[in-house]
Order: sequence, then structure tokens, then C-alpha cells
Amino acid sequence: MPEPVKKSVFTKKPKSEEVSVGATVTFVAETDKPGLKVKWQRDNVDIAANERFAIKSEGKQHSLTISNAIVEDEVVYAIIVGTSKVKFELKVKEQEKTEEAPAPASDPAPAAPEASETPAPPAADGSAPPPTEAAGGEAKPPEPSEATATQPEPPKDEIGLFLERPKDGEVTVGANIKFTVRIAGANLIKKPVVKWFKGKWMDLTSKVGKHLQLQESYDRNTKIYTFEIQIIGAKTTYAGGYRCEVSSKDKFDSCNFNLAVHEASTSGEVDIRAAFRRTGDGADEAGELDFSALLKKSNEPKQGIDLDVDVWDILKKAPPTEYEKIAFQYGITDLRGLLKRLKKMKKEEKKSEAFLKKMDPAYQIDKGQKMKLVVEVANPNAEVKWLKNGQEIRVSGSKYIFESIGNKRILTINNCSLADDAAYTCVIGEEKCGTELFVKEPPVQILQPLEDQMVMVGERVEFVCEVSEEGAQVKWEKDGVELTREETFKYRFKKDGKKHYLIINETTLEDGGNYKVKTNGGESLAELMVQEKQLEVLQDVADLTVRAKEQAVFKCEVSDETVTGIWVKNGKEVIANNRIKITHIGRVHKLTIDDVVPQDEGDYSFIPNGFAFSLSAKLHFMEVKIDFVPRQEPPKIKLDCMSQCADTIIVVAGNKLRLDVPITGDPAPTVIWMKGDKLISEVDGRVHVETHQDHCVFIIEGAEKSDEGAYTVVVKNEAGEDKANINVKVIEVPDPPESPRISNIGEDFCTVNWDPPKYDGGQPVLGYILERKKKKSYRWMRLNYDLVKELTYESKRMIEGVIYEMRIYAVNSIGMSLPSQPSQPFMPIAPTSEPTMLVVDDVSDTTISLKWRPPERIGAGGLDGYTVEYCKEGSTEWVQALQGLTERTSVMIRDLPTGEKLTFRVRAINLAGPSEPCTMKEPVTIREIMQRPKIWLPRYLRQRLIKKVGETVNIVIPFQGKPRPVVTWLKDGQPVDPKQVGIRNSEADTILFIRKAERDLSGEYKVQIQIENCEDSATIHIQIVDKPSAPQSIKIVEIWGFNVALEWTPPKDDGNTEITGYTVQKADKKTMEWFTVFEHYRRTHCVVSDLIMGNEYFFRVFSENMCGLSEKPCTSKNSAYIQKTGTAYKPPSYKDQELEEAPKFTHPLNDRSVVAGYNATLSCAVRGIPKPKVTWYKNKMDLSMEARYRSFSKQGVLTLEVRKPGTFDGGVYTCKAVNVHGEAETECRLEVRVPQ
Repeated sequence: MPEPVKKSVFTKKPKSEEVSVGATVTFVAETDKPGLKVKWQRDNVDIAANERFAIKSEGKQHSLTISNAIVEDEVVYAIIVGTSKVKFELKVKEQEKTEEAPAPASDPAPAAPEASETPAPPAADGSAPPPTEAAGGEAKPPEPSEATATQPEPPKDEIGLFLERPKDGEVTVGANIKFTVRIAGANLIKKPVVKWFKGKWMDLTSKVGKHLQLQESYDRNTKIYTFEIQIIGAKTTYAGGYRCEVSSKDKFDSCNFNLAVHEASTSGEVDIRAAFRRTGDGADEAGELDFSALLKKSNEPKQGIDLDVDVWDILKKAPPTEYEKIAFQYGITDLRGLLKRLKKMKKEEKKSEAFLKKMDPAYQIDKGQKMKLVVEVANPNAEVKWLKNGQEIRVSGSKYIFESIGNKRILTINNCSLADDAAYTCVIGEEKCGTELFVKEPPVQILQPLEDQMVMVGERVEFVCEVSEEGAQVKWEKDGVELTREETFKYRFKKDGKKHYLIINETTLEDGGNYKVKTNGGESLAELMVQEKQLEVLQDVADLTVRAKEQAVFKCEVSDETVTGIWVKNGKEVIANNRIKITHIGRVHKLTIDDVVPQDEGDYSFIPNGFAFSLSAKLHFMEVKIDFVPRQEPPKIKLDCMSQCADTIIVVAGNKLRLDVPITGDPAPTVIWMKGDKLISEVDGRVHVETHQDHCVFIIEGAEKSDEGAYTVVVKNEAGEDKANINVKVIEVPDPPESPRISNIGEDFCTVNWDPPKYDGGQPVLGYILERKKKKSYRWMRLNYDLVKELTYESKRMIEGVIYEMRIYAVNSIGMSLPSQPSQPFMPIAPTSEPTMLVVDDVSDTTISLKWRPPERIGAGGLDGYTVEYCKEGSTEWVQALQGLTERTSVMIRDLPTGEKLTFRVRAINLAGPSEPCTMKEPVTIREIMQRPKIWLPRYLRQRLIKKVGETVNIVIPFQGKPRPVVTWLKDGQPVDPKQVGIRNSEADTILFIRKAERDLSGEYKVQIQIENCEDSATIHIQIVDKPSAPQSIKIVEIWGFNVALEWTPPKDDGNTEITGYTVQKADKKTMEWFTVFEHYRRTHCVVSDLIMGNEYFFRVFSENMCGLSEKPCTSKNSAYIQKTGTAYKPPSYKDQELEEAPKFTHPLNDRSVVAGYNATLSCAVRGIPKPKVTWYKNKMDLSMEARYRSFSKQGVLTLEVRKPGTFDGGVYTCKAVNVHGEAETECRLEVRVPQ
């Protein structure tokens, strides 16, 4: 149903104003009705009355007064009444500081040109006037005031993204103009994307070149993006509407502006003939046009030349032979330039005779789509040729399809590619119709996004992404700065089919940041984290106690096999020699000292190169003293601990424990090691004992948790025994924590909670390390560099809508545990923004209909639906109006209490929960509002509706009324027949539908709507018309000279409409070819003149109305013979000659050799009376029904065309001519060659 035209409630709208700082300004508006509720807004925020803003309403007059204006008041204001909204602007100028810049005593400023005295007209929407056109035609924005030291804060736009929108501009042909857009980037997550369009579809990005330049810049201080489009050398075809679109993640905004291009105008008082005088002597190449005469001596009177003479009008009417004479007479020396202008004017006035409808100047289509170019020709039988870049297009497979449907000629281009981006021309005879086709490549999508990476300094990094098109162009950026090919010494770019790689061979700390890959259809972002190398000590250097001539081996193991280092003794580097050996195998570093001497005792350290720490141990030299020992000596264990208090030895799990226990006794004692009641074997097992003469060794290979406990060593001999207790404690890395729990999930953050590990490895847990990865990725990224002491952590900087997993490591003094099990997958999402524009659509005694608009920001969590709640006036309890969620943005709530005042609100629901509510500002009373019935009859139905027989009649009549009115249709006072006329009624309109109109359905239709005792009606007159019948009779009234007077009677059936005229035609009796004499002739009698003497004519007449000519004419029964005047001539009688003869070929067929793929023709000439019938044969087979062969016959010349012959088309061709007197034939051989 067509929407009724909305009438503005404003009879007077506020206008944009410009004031100085500190001044007072008043905006006045007037409405069509008094007492309307008016709301004023400032930058889309409601204005409340205060000391600076005064709001008044008196009857129909409404005013807003702003006192003491400041620079911050320079924003967009609006006044709202119901659904009508009018915007206007306030411009605040700063006062000039004359004290700081005194005027110079001399050289006063030149006066402004007269053109600047007239203010620029305001724009149609009430915005500020467009920027003035600078020299060269370039529109420049006003420069900011230099008096202020600091720039004002940019205005905030709560809804749109634009700080400054482009204004409508005007430019002369050949000049330049620039349009500027400024966007606030403080609230944007990433750089906005700006696109420029001409009209609705032409993307100007692909048109950048000589006449179009695009520029962009970013001010880091004010965080404002500036985008500019500059048109260079404007042409008249550049005029029209333009559009600028800006988008940034989930935000979008657009604005329209117009460009007017004017021809270079000249003063009306200047003689145009002076513009065509050259600077030289008047020859063809006599120099440039001299327009100095337009500027000099303008006040001197012209002598001998009449300024009122219109030279253009004289030249248009004069024959071409008089052009030179007229130019000489009126002093025009540039005759050639004048003739070009005149030819152009005549060409513009000439209409196309061959084309009824031409193609548009340009079309745009996506790559791979099908394009149809359509023209309408005046002659349905006209042959057309299609050209591409000046070359004729020929049929080749299914790429091009040529169609001819009535007056339409269609060229279909299938599967458009970049090669089809060209200029196309349709040619009929000498006339042409052209257009340009622009093929737009589809956006390149990113199939495999980039993944976050964490590496150490010096490692190689490889970012890889996969796009949807092979060979597509991508752009790499780091922290918003494009990586160019000039930086190949640092970055390497590689393509492999659809995959694109960015490779950094040796990373540094400066390489860390956000890397982005961009295509014209998307982008992907990943983070590179570079850490300094951390060397882990897998096995520390242990202290050694050795005796003379024994071997001492210091051994350590680090995590990096490539790390080298030096060994130091008491601060001095150890130099290898025959007795001291230094080895480095894999991750193990050894210092071996053979034949230890007392001088080898000291502090030894291993210092890895490139790291600020060292691994130290001591070498103790044990001297052997020979004392007199009695033969009987009780055994003695020489340990620091006594048997009463056990000593504790700590060993790291996986390391080797070797405990040397010195013992004495004579004779040599027996050594027994026990753990609890279990005896430890001397040689077998991972835990074993070695016994020597003066000491015993307790060894544990690869300590485990089960090795922990109290060990007892007992020594015995004949003189006695001794015993000592040793506690061994095995420490290790802690167990992994349990799987972490995720809570408090937001847009880009979440809270991770976990429990401590069940076993801490024997050492207190120092902290925790967290890692995160995307669900479909295999690369974990570390989140914290410092250990987390607590059991909770807030993870940030996640991408909304991406599924993540978390895991945790526990760390003690020994090292880092295994990772925990990953958390349950989760997605960072946030609730949507609140719904907007909640309004009441309808209300009755127990129901209410509400509608609203979706949230402006939905996010990755999507939108599951809406909840509707209501609250009674005076209460704070909100009640659910619907069970469950609704996905629609409109709802009807039933079973409400009549007369109650209720306030409604709507929330949007997604995975993250409910959004903020959108609440109605005022409560609504639940009560039916009676509305009188009213029919809104469309304007075109207020007069007679005329349709042709067979057409479809579809009439939609809107109406209003509550409750729903009863609709009745009548035709000529009787109910309509439902078999012939279809009726459909709704709450807001009624539709009358006739599928196929017939003349008996014409008449007066009346529609009535009724609500109780109130009703309204409307009348529609429908007239179904058809072509008229032929005139009833025609007779020849009189014949005289070369004239015949005709008379006829009107048709019996006028087709239910007025007869608009008649078409009269004549035909010579000899040929009976009809020629039109009169068209659209309105009388029923006429005189046909200019007939040929001695010929006999018949006449016929067609009747005509708005549907066209009658199907059949009325033809005269008698003929009109135009007699010759003067002496009658009796022609002599001659005997008829016998001219008939049998067919005979005057020019036979000749053998031909042609190239395959190129059309070939065979020609011959035949004579014969009567005209013989011609048949073509190939190898004795008739070719009449073959579509690949076409035959022509013109003036006895016979031609057979073979379309694109192949090798199978070679053979003997025969042409046979037959008439009643005989037959003749000729043949030739056709050879088809295949090109090498």
C-alpha cells in the first residue's frame, strides 16, 4: 500500500545562525496547531532549561534562547514534535584581537571582489553554506582562528561518526574541488574504512588517477582522522550526487553531498564575437584566442556594429556558403572555432532516429556475474552490430549471446571477468550508442586467520593466512603501519597459491606487537610476543671431596644446547691441559681434573656466555694421615650427626644421590644399610651401597618420591659397633593444578579461578603461570611474566566471538609443573546495547501493541530475543508481559487491566545475559480510543481510471478507523460479483483486484466503510477500453484532375472511448501496395491529392482511439481511375515477344581453398525467365535445411555462405537452377585448410 504523504507540522522552521562569542541568539519555530509538546535537542541530547538555555512556548510559537554563546555551543541543534524533526546549526565566531595585530600604516588591504559581497545561499537541509571556491576552482574549508593557542575539543557525535561532513559544492569546467571528511578516532578500536561513491553504485576507489585523488591523514594529538577526495579538471559529466560511507567494526555511518559543474560564463553585455578573434592575423594557426578585448575599453562605444544583432541566430538560418561572408561582416576572425561550436549545438539538438532508448553511460557488475546490455531500436527489422573497444564482437561459444526481441536488441555477457571491463558500442547504420562496463572483483575473504605467537629473541617467526582467491593482493601491517617491500632485509613476504606468509628470520624485542593482514574483503589480527632468553639449570654443579691422585669431575646441565661458557677457579679462568679437560656435549658441560693435588682445592664456577649468573661448587682435598692404630679399634661413623638426632639430606627428584660416609675400625667393620626393617643390597637395585676400606657410599640412581624416608647405617666389627640415622627428603616440581574455572565473562575479558595442586612437590608453591589459546589453534600463549600469587586472575585483550581455552602451571623452587587440563571452552561476549525507539503502535481496552528497533550494537554473542515487562504506576515491581523470548521487534500484549496506567520496557537477550532496558518515558493508559472511519482515496483514483481490455486492475484504498470497520463494495448500486472482481480487506486498507479486464466491468464502483453509526464512502469510475471497429462504409464521392474526394461513416463500436482520428491509405491497382495518406485525421471526409495520371486507385480507412488502430480497415469497393487530360493517344498494337527461356549460368562456380574457422562464400550468376528455383547441394546432399549454410539471391547473383567451416565442410558443392523451361547446374570443389 502506498504511504500517504506526510505533512510537516512546522509552518516556520528555525534557521541556522552565526554569532560572536558572548552574544545571545534565539531560534524560533512555529507549529500548525497550538499546545503541541515540543522537545529541543543539542547534539542529539535533550536540552533542559537553565541560566544559559531558555525555552518558551506560547500558542503556536516556540523559541530557544542561548545566552552568552561560547565556542562549545557550535554544534547541531534540533526541534522535535511527534515524529517530525528539524535540524539547524549554530556557528560561533571568536572576536578578533585587534591589539595584537595592529593594521599597517600603509598599503591598505585591497577591496574584496564584488562576488564575495553576496553571501552564499544556505544548503537545502539548513546546514552551513558550502565552502567557497578558491582560486583554481578548489573548494577550501575555512582556516581555523590563529588567535587561540589551543584547539577546541572536537564535538562529540553520540550517533554518527562524522565530526565534519562534506558540503555541497560548485565548480566550473576545468577547475579543481576538494571535499573533506573528519572522523573522531578516540572511541574507535581500529582505523575506520572510508569509501566514496558516485550515485548509488559507482565505487570511486577504482577511478583514482589523473582526475581523481584520495588522501588521508591522522592527527595523534586530537585523535582525528581526515579523509579528502579531490576532483581535478572537472567536467560536466562529474556533476551529480556523491556519497561517503565510513565503517569501523560494528559502527557505520554515511552522508550525501552534491557537486554542480557549471560552464564558464561570460558577461551578458559582452559581444560574443570578440571571443572568437585571435591574437594573430586571422590565419588558421594564428595563435591563441585573445579575450583581452573582453577586459579592455569596456566603456568605449562600439562603432559600426549593432550590439543587438544575434550572430548565432543568423548562422543557424544561413546556408553554409554564407558563413564566411557573415564572419567577415561582423568581424569574426576565428571562423573555425565558431563552426565547431555551431556544429556541436546542432548535434545536441538532433535526436536519434535509429534508437528509441539508449544504454546508460556506464554499468558496474561483480566478477563472475551475467550482464545484459539492452537498447530499443525504432525499426524492428534493423540489423545491429556490437563493438567492444571498437572491435566487432562475434559469436564464440556461450560467452556472448545476441538476442532480438521486437524492438529490443540484447547483448548478454556471461561470467564477466576483468577482460570484459571495456567500452561497448551498438551500431545501426551510421548511428552509435555506447556505454562503459566496469567489472568489480568480489571481495577477497580470509579463510584461515593469523594466530598469536610467542617466541624468544633470535628465533624465526612465520605468520600464515589463507585467502579465498589465488594471486590476491594482501597488505601487511604492524601496529597500524604498513610493511613495505623496501624492508626486505627485515621482513620476507611469500605467496603459495592461496596462502600468504610473513617471515621474520631473527626476532628482536622491537618486533613484538600486533600484526595485521588486510584484503579488500576482510582482515585478521594476531599478536607477536618476544621474550628474552631464559636459561634453566637442569643439573647444578655439586661439591666434591677427593683424595690425592683421584679424579674430580664437575658436571652441570642447562636447557639450551647452544649455550657455551667458561670454568673459573677462585675467580680465574681454568685453562685446559693434559691433566685438566673441559668438554661440552649437548646440554652437559664437564670439567675433569685427573690426579688431584692439594693445589686443586678451591671454588669452581661455570659461567654461561650471555647470562648474568654462574653455577658454583667447592673441591675439598682429603689428606691421608698415617697414625698408629691399635689392632683392636671399635668401628666409628664419622658424620656430623649423632645417632640420637637424624640429619636430613634433600635431593631433587630424578637426580642422583651419592653419600660418602667415612668409617674407621680395626679390623675393617661390616657396613649394613637399612630403610626401616628392609635391608639394602650392596650391588643390586636402583638404591645400593658400595663398601670400601675407609668409607662406604650410599647411592640412589634417579631419586623418586618413594625413596624418601629414614635410613640407618650400622657398622660392626669384633671390637663393637656404631650406628647413625639419615633422613632423605626427595623434592620435585608440584603436581599440575586442577582444570581452571572461567567466570565473569565480558566483551574482551574473563576471570580465571583455580585450586592449588594437591601435592606441592615438597616445596611451597611460589606462584602460577597461565596460558591461553584459541579453540582451533595448537599454539598456547603465555599471559603473565611475573608469577601470580593468588588463585584468581583476570585475562584481558581477547577477541569477542572467538572461543578460547585456559590452562595453568604451578611453580615452586624446583621448577614448573606439568600443565593442568584445559578449561571448558568459552567465548568472550557482552550483552547487546539497549533496544531503541520503544513506541506504542496501538492500544485497546485489554491489549496494547508495542514496537521498537533492534540494538545499535549486537556483538558476537548474537541476539536471542527480547523480553517485555510492565510496571503499574506507583509500583516498583516489574512483571513479565510475555512467556519466554520473542524474536520480533513488535508485540501485542493481551489480557491487560482496563484503565490502568502501565509503563513498559524491553530488554535484549543473548548468551551474555540481558541488556540495559529501553523504558517508555511516560505510562500508557489501557483504554480503547474511538476513531471515526475515514477513507484516504489516492489522487489518481479521484479521476476516471482507464484500463485496456486484458490488463490487470489492482486498486488499493487505505482507510482508518477503530475498531475495524466493515467494508462494502458496490458496482452501479449493486454488490460486486465475486467471480469477476476480487476483494481483500485488512485493518488498514481494502483491495479491488480484476485479473483480466473486460468491457462489461466498466462502471461506477463505490466503497463504504462503517463503524457502528459512522460511515464514509468513496466513488471510483473505471473505464475498460478496447480498439475500435473499422468504419462502417467508405465511398468515392468525386474524382477530378489528380484528386479524389472520399467520405466514410464512423465505426459502429468506438471501443468504449472517444475516436481520436482515422488513418487513410491508398493503393495502386497494379501493385496493391498500400501507402499512408493521412494519419490521426479527425474528420470523416477528405481529399486525396497528387495522384498519378493514368493509374487506378483503391482506398481504405482505419479508425483509431487511445488503444490504437482498428484491427481491420474499411476498403472502398470501387476504384478511382485518374484519367489523362487532353488528346487521347491510341497506342499501336505490337506482337508480344517471347522472352521466356530456360535457366543458364552466365558465371559458373569456381574451386576455392579457404582457412578453417573463417566464413567462406561460393558465388555464381544465373539467367532465366520465369525466375528459376535455386537449390544448393554438398556431395549430392540438399543443404536447404542446414542452419550452418545461408544462401542469398540478388539480381541473378547466387551466393552460398559457409559459417566458420571445418575440415568436414570440404567437398563438391553444386548449384541447381530449375524453371518450367528446363534446368541447369554448376559445381565446384571447396578445400578447407587447417592453419599451422
